[in-house]
Amino acid sequence: MPSAIPRATYRLQLNENFTFDDAAAVVPYLKALGISHVYASPFLKARAHSQHGYDIVDHNVLNPELGGEAAFERFSSTLKQNDLGLILDFVPNHMGVHFADNPWWLDVLEWGETSPYADFFDIDWDLLPYRTKGGVLLPILGTSYGKALDGGEIELRYDAKEGSFSAWYYEHRLPIAPERYSEILRVIVGEAQAEHDVAGRAILDLATRYTGLRRPNRLEAPAFKAALRAIDGADAIITRGLGAYRAGKGREAQTKALHYLLERQHYRLGHWRLATSEINYRRFFDINTLAGLRVENLQTFKAIHALVRRLVAEGKLQGIRLDHIDGLRDPAQYCQRLLRLIREAQGETREPFYLVMEKILGEGESLPKFAGMQGTTGYEWLNLISRVLLDNNGLDTLDETWRQASNIAPSFDPVLRAAKQRVMETLLASEFTVLARLLARIAGGHYATRDFSADSLRQALELYVLHFPVYRTYITAGGPAPNDRAVIADTIEKARADWFGANEGIFDFLQDVLTLDLVAPERATRRATHGRNRVRRFALKVQQFTGPMMAKSLEDTAFYRYHRLLALNEVGGDAAATSLPVKTFHDAMQARAKDSPHGMTATATHDTKRGEDARARLLVLSELAGEWASLVGRWKSFNARHIVTEGNMRAPSPAFEYMLYQALIGAWPQTIDADFLARMKAYAIKAAREAKAETSWLNPQPAYERGVEIFPGADSRCGPITRIPAVDRFLCPARIADRHSQLAVATHAQGDDAGRAGLLSGHGILGLLSRRSRQPPPRRFQGARNGACGRRNGAALERTDCPCHRWPHQTRMDPASIGIAQRSSRCVRERQLSAAGGHRPTSRLHHRVRACSPQGSSDRRGEAMVCAIH
Repeated sequence: MPSAIPRATYRLQLNENFTFDDAAAVVPYLKALGISHVYASPFLKARAHSQHGYDIVDHNVLNPELGGEAAFERFSSTLKQNDLGLILDFVPNHMGVHFADNPWWLDVLEWGETSPYADFFDIDWDLLPYRTKGGVLLPILGTSYGKALDGGEIELRYDAKEGSFSAWYYEHRLPIAPERYSEILRVIVGEAQAEHDVAGRAILDLATRYTGLRRPNRLEAPAFKAALRAIDGADAIITRGLGAYRAGKGREAQTKALHYLLERQHYRLGHWRLATSEINYRRFFDINTLAGLRVENLQTFKAIHALVRRLVAEGKLQGIRLDHIDGLRDPAQYCQRLLRLIREAQGETREPFYLVMEKILGEGESLPKFAGMQGTTGYEWLNLISRVLLDNNGLDTLDETWRQASNIAPSFDPVLRAAKQRVMETLLASEFTVLARLLARIAGGHYATRDFSADSLRQALELYVLHFPVYRTYITAGGPAPNDRAVIADTIEKARADWFGANEGIFDFLQDVLTLDLVAPERATRRATHGRNRVRRFALKVQQFTGPMMAKSLEDTAFYRYHRLLALNEVGGDAAATSLPVKTFHDAMQARAKDSPHGMTATATHDTKRGEDARARLLVLSELAGEWASLVGRWKSFNARHIVTEGNMRAPSPAFEYMLYQALIGAWPQTIDADFLARMKAYAIKAAREAKAETSWLNPQPAYERGVEIFPGADSRCGPITRIPAVDRFLCPARIADRHSQLAVATHAQGDDAGRAGLLSGHGILGLLSRRSRQPPPRRFQGARNGACGRRNGAALERTDCPCHRWPHQTRMDPASIGIAQRSSRCVRERQLSAAGGHRPTSRLHHRVRACSPQGSSDRRGEAMVCAIH
């Protein structure tokens, strides 16, 4: 039986190229490595050919591309035979929408607000512009609506098997509301000139059978569709008659007919760019094809957890990692419901169940106390470890090198603020507009606040978001906790100080709305009050907005503009951070031992921007800052001929050029090949677009991107890096020891910033990730990896136990890393480190320590010691 609390987890990315059967094949290898639980990517039914699984279209079906139920049973059986548990990466926040594969979404498009699934999705039905009735904006068109219609790109089709009509835009299905079927059928019969045919008369008879508004309704529609399917010859007539709606050039009447039909649906088609300003459903960040779910709705919660409940009840699931919990309206309520569901599913067994959440904590931010949660997925510890390995003595030099190379001051705050401004004005403008409109409606609903103009309210809210320092607060309908109230108050004061408007009272109003004080019972009087539901809705929706806002601004924009040291530009990190004093590290570990000893600790995840190897190389720059500055100067001179200029445009920009040098240092392989060059060019384009400065995903600038794409390739062909001997100082294999240090620290130990290694017992669940390197290693490496496992376990693993062709991510996990992982896992198992309940620094060694202490030796009974490199 697997351990109740994981000793170590291993992330497996499942998709059509690595199925349940492939995962089962590597289970013996994972057991030999010391892994106690497989940490699986989402394996519920996702969009066809999804490589990540987060675009789920059915929460209650195992992904058929992974092998479905039968293959999962084999995988589950193999895990059980090897005493390994299973942790599922579960996605409660959103689903994949558009296209033609999500039955809930298609039902909403067909029936609008009367659909039983309408409340499942977070849609603001009354905010669709230019419509007298509610609807949802569908930003799926590759061109303007008018051009798509005139070009015949939107087509009305009939499904003879279903007896249903849908408009199609390429692969996107747009169900037609059944209340329009009678109208469509009359037009079609007329177009086909089939009024006197037997089938034609039967169709017309069916069309006149349902009279009145909104008929056939939901109860009548199945019988209507069945009757239409049953009419012999109806399919041929409908096929001919659909020409009445066949839009295109020179077909003005037919184009208008299709337009009028589409205007009477529960949706409005639009260009994909409209999503940045007018979308009225909550998205996952700025991804139009991922729509937010309202899991605060109990029926929604039950519907998306049915399969999870079954797997728990059958003993096939021992843990859940919750994806993007900050996207939920009420995470505390959700966690309470989830824990209750797990307990009910387990029945009388009541085995411990492992629950962690994806949560990014800022510096000084504490972990929310959610029911059943063991901790986070470990981003905060990843960055803590990097800072311990940072040499403070080189940071001033790195600051100056960055300033000279980029003409940008080392201060990070202005960069982050500019990034927030750009994201709010572009990517998330529609979500912000929804909030601003709702705030204006709240103010206009009471005579005491109706003089606050919509523009002033929008500006005040914008300042609040710009100054908001963390990802989100966790206010519930009952009001804010003291720490959340303090964050709101501090942010309001900073926004007020930045305000140049005439009426500062607007911030008092905004603060009262955000804290729900505006509708507190003690404020209730006999006079009319602000709408309680609207105020609560606004306050809770703001929390759902600030998380994506921070993520897109910090991780996906500012980190691509500010390149002082790329090793610090990591998820949950501080790009302007300094080295962490050892005492601070110990304090943090002691707090963790007390508050969340079983949270995950990972030095690389599927979301991190770099693996341990790249971060290790880049952290070395702080130790060799002077040499690095000299090297950058030589590179810039050498590569000046590769800079592309066109008018005022320089590609790459000075800041981006400096970033590319660091990226190349971090990724440089033993040998350069076409695959490496292609990956570097692709990365350069991605990074340039993410920065949203000279180019972007929304508005690509071909001239700039050509220069950016050429630069890494030219760099490599001419060999400026390899021709400078000093570069060996940064690429030397010995430097990869810092990678082992990260891994050792992640499990149990860390040294100090004086070059001394500390011996200590640590806390947290080790999370390993096998990542595809920029250059896949040769097949012989897999044999070495299996051999390393076998030697350390006293029994050789055959190559067939872990076939290379089935491994999800080829990796350079060397024998030393394998040894650290195995010994760390063994320490947890034998000494129960993660449950020891304390953290105690012990002796310091005045040299680099190369390995874990043999057999988990200890200086106290029941404690194991692990040495880390520093």
